[in-house]
Amino acid sequence: MAAATSSLFYDSADGLRLHLVATRPGSSAERIPLVCLPGLTRSAADFAVLAGHLAGASATPRSVYGFDYRGRGLSDHDPRARYDLGTERDDVLLWLRDNGIGAAHWLGTSRGGLILMTMAAEHRGLMRSVILNDIGPVLEPDGLARIKGYVGHTGARPASLKEAEAMLRLGPAQGFDGLRPAEWRLFAETTFGADETDLRLRYDPALARSLDALDLSKPLPPLWDGFDALRGLPLLAIRGANSDLLSRATLEAMVKHWPGCEAFTVPGQGHAPLLADGPTLARIDAFLACADAAGG
Repeated sequence: MAAATSSLFYDSADGLRLHLVATRPGSSAERIPLVCLPGLTRSAADFAVLAGHLAGASATPRSVYGFDYRGRGLSDHDPRARYDLGTERDDVLLWLRDNGIGAAHWLGTSRGGLILMTMAAEHRGLMRSVILNDIGPVLEPDGLARIKGYVGHTGARPASLKEAEAMLRLGPAQGFDGLRPAEWRLFAETTFGADETDLRLRYDPALARSLDALDLSKPLPPLWDGFDALRGLPLLAIRGANSDLLSRATLEAMVKHWPGCEAFTVPGQGHAPLLADGPTLARIDAFLACADAAGG
C-alpha cells in the first residue's frame, strides 16, 4: 500500500504555530519511526523522497517525521528570533512527547546533526540509532564562511525554477557537480517552493543573526564530547564527496574514534547530500533495518 503524507501543526511552548510532515506506511507492519531534523535554512521538504521510500517502498516500512524548525518552512517566524539549538530541540521533543512517540531513529542534516549531538547526553534514551548527514565534531571554516555569506542575503526572487537552480549554484549548491536535471529541480523546489508564481526562500532572514557570533578567524572548538555521547548507538555518518563543511579527514577520524560508526560517501554532492538518490536511499534503509534488529 502507498504511504500517506500529512501536514501537521502544533503550538510551541511559547505560542508559535509549528509545522511538521508525517509520512506513514499504508500497512500495519510498521517498524520504529525515523525523526528527521533539517539543516540551518532547510525544512521538512528535504526528506520527502526519503520518507516516501521508507514508508512506501521499503521492505521494513516505518513512519517518518520531518520537522520545520521555527522560522522555517511553514512554521511561524519567531518575533524574538530565538533561533538556537536548544529551543529547536525542545520544540521537536514537545511534539514527540505529546504524541506518545518514545524511542526513535534520528537523522540530522547539518544543524540537525548538531542538535542530536547536543541532546544525546540528556536524551539518549530516545535514540535507537543516529544518522548524521554531512556533519561531525569538526566544522570546516571554509564551509562556515560560505554558509554565513548567503544566509539572510535573499536578493531578488527567482522568476522560474531554472533561475532558482542558477542561484543555487552560486552559493548553497557549490560542489553538486553530480546532480541530474531532476535532482536540480528537486533542489530548487525544496529551497524556493514548487509554485513558480511564489518562488522565495522559506526561512526568516533574521536567522542570519544566529551566525553573527561566528569568528572565522579562529578555529571553532571541536564537538567531540557531543559525538562521544552517541557511542554505543548504531551510527551512520553520511558525507557529500565535495563537502566543504565535513572533511574526509574528519569523517575518517569519526570512524577511528568510534569503530561502531559506519561511513557512507555520496559522490558528486557537496553540503549537504539531498538523500534522494538510489544508493543513498538503499544505504539508509539497510542501516535502519539493521538498527531495528540490534535493538531487539
